[in-house]
Amino acid sequence: MAKIIWTRTDEAPLLATYSLKPVVEAFAATAGIEVETRDISLAGRILAQFADQLPEEQKVSDALAELGAMAKTPEANIIKLPNISASVPQLKAAVKELQEQGYDLPEYEDAKDRYAAVIGSNVNPVLREGNSDRRAPVAVKNFVKKFPHRMGEWSADSKTNVATMAADDFRANEKSVIMDEADTVVIKHVAADGTETVLKDSLPLLKGEVIDGTFISAKALDAFLLEQVKRAKEEGILFSAHMKATMMKVSDPIIFGHIVRAYFADVYAQYGEQLLAAGLNGENGLAAIYAGLDKLDNGAEIKAAFDKGLEEGPDLAMVNSAKGITNLHVPSDVIIDASMPAMIRTSGQMWNKDDQTQDTLAVIPDSSYAGVYQTVIDDCRANGAFDPTTMGTVPNVGLMAQKAEEYGSHDKTFRIDADGKVQVVASNGDVLIEHDVEKGDIWRACQTKDAPIQDWVKLAVNRARLSGMPAVFWLDPARAHDRTLTSLVEKYLGDHDTEGLDIQILSPVEATQHAVDRIRRGEDTISVTGNVLRDYNTDLFPILELGTSAKMLSVVPLMAGGGLFETGAGGSAPKHVQQVIEENHLRWDSLGEFLALAESFRHELNTRGNTKAGILADALDRATEKLLNEEKSPSRKVGEIDNRGSHFWLATYWADELTNQTEDAELAETFKPVAEALNSQAADIDAALINEQGKPVDLGGYYAPSEEKTSEVMRPVAAFNEIIDSLKK
Repeated sequence: MAKIIWTRTDEAPLLATYSLKPVVEAFAATAGIEVETRDISLAGRILAQFADQLPEEQKVSDALAELGAMAKTPEANIIKLPNISASVPQLKAAVKELQEQGYDLPEYEDAKDRYAAVIGSNVNPVLREGNSDRRAPVAVKNFVKKFPHRMGEWSADSKTNVATMAADDFRANEKSVIMDEADTVVIKHVAADGTETVLKDSLPLLKGEVIDGTFISAKALDAFLLEQVKRAKEEGILFSAHMKATMMKVSDPIIFGHIVRAYFADVYAQYGEQLLAAGLNGENGLAAIYAGLDKLDNGAEIKAAFDKGLEEGPDLAMVNSAKGITNLHVPSDVIIDASMPAMIRTSGQMWNKDDQTQDTLAVIPDSSYAGVYQTVIDDCRANGAFDPTTMGTVPNVGLMAQKAEEYGSHDKTFRIDADGKVQVVASNGDVLIEHDVEKGDIWRACQTKDAPIQDWVKLAVNRARLSGMPAVFWLDPARAHDRTLTSLVEKYLGDHDTEGLDIQILSPVEATQHAVDRIRRGEDTISVTGNVLRDYNTDLFPILELGTSAKMLSVVPLMAGGGLFETGAGGSAPKHVQQVIEENHLRWDSLGEFLALAESFRHELNTRGNTKAGILADALDRATEKLLNEEKSPSRKVGEIDNRGSHFWLATYWADELTNQTEDAELAETFKPVAEALNSQAADIDAALINEQGKPVDLGGYYAPSEEKTSEVMRPVAAFNEIIDSLKK
């Protein structure tokens, strides 16, 4: 029997799964497709790491490893929902909850090495055995043109800008080589006195693989940050930091700590020795510092110094003004690919402590991609906000297969302990890459295999041909890695028929302006980018175009022939869970799941000739478009339609479409009584779903909710459940 794997993840997508997956299972079964679950949630990943220490009844399999192996097979058909890319505070909270549920897990501090496999984005690199094809579906784009989202009004006098380093950062210091032959290299540190320390003792590289090394200077970083704190204060604008501390799980928390210490420079000048000795270096955010001060004898005194720093420093952008949660409180609260587009959409402003929007200095220390955001800001300042009713689209073809580029660099990123050199050394002793470094610098290497690069170029050409859109490779001639990639792109483009296609290579800044100019004219442009820019662009442009990146279609054609279908970006929405607990209203929009599911069914048609799956896919697309046009997407407000109501209406419209189609009489006959039952009881079911709202609910856990309790909350109407479950009989 054919199988679709539906991933169990975290937070809002997990809650939505309890409501949507029974519908998916029932409809898929009519095409002979089984829908299985694999648990790659944060809680599930933690338990898998310690399976050897848990009793038999508590053991869980390593579902992520299983899916990683499956992704390398032609049979793979995986629907991947957003998961938590855990920061240390999130990890500790999940561990505490599991301990309270009876799991004998060690504290984080006692098993850091094992927990390191769970911190950050360890999920996506394992599953992404193919490159990324993300685009706005036509139905979604048409809907937005009819019902545009609100865009903040830009002022030509806006003081909002990006601040980034001009030198001595990752971009400036990068070196890149292509391996002539397969080899296993060593990364080592050679101190000024000649002492050698192996940082990574065995790094296998394939022939043709790109290996890069670079570092960011701690001294230059600190000088830059102090200047930005001063600048924000002088200009009377908000100070905000924009990082990816969950994905760049080694480098960015360290940089985040530098930012916190720079903002509170006076506090660290006075109490720094004591704070650092207590581990309160800012890398886990200001909230962790405040929590840690309780353990210090003079904690109240130091807390007063931090409060004074907040009062006298530049105003901070806020994550939650009502609760006093600043941009510097938790590293995972402000993620650049979501925070920067949201700021640009809101007049280039962020929220201040008075819950008002204000111009902002967006501090992005490394300059590799900062210019992309500055270019859009400059364009909005000159030309005003974009118009969703007329603007074009910027789909993306992203190089991400097999841990390509920076997002696969965690195990090759190091904080330097002493002045000296870092070297990447071949097995024959040749030094491939070398940097002079100082204590405190952050050095990293990253890899990009040749096969994914070839596949990336092929995918870009195919998408340009199929869509009729011009395609632009975003490659920076000032970056060593991008110069290397440019040479390979030019080489591999020669393997394809590009006659009549418009394919260019531009720097990210030039490519951004090119794309922006075109979308203002209503024209479409494919951005062909590396891994990090893939992540940034597939939030930046969709948030401007569609109001959210969750409405993107995200297809990963796996290199072995299978398919990975991601349910859009947009994170796992912790605030949505909070609203469910307080008001029993889930505003998470499952549109991304609907779009991914249709492509998953279509994959079964294209690879295994399952015509019923193809009919399910086409009917689902039509149902999704009707759902949008009938405004049955979740509302943000309690007492109005929420995620569960949206699932009900999707099931109704989907059953209608399957009943009315004429390609498969058996399917039409199967769904006719289902459609009749859903439509005849629609008013009652819809009202019952809304009536469930307005009161607190108990999910039995946040990271590991109770199966029984959560199912009751997310499937509260027996009449609807009985109709859906009848399809399985």
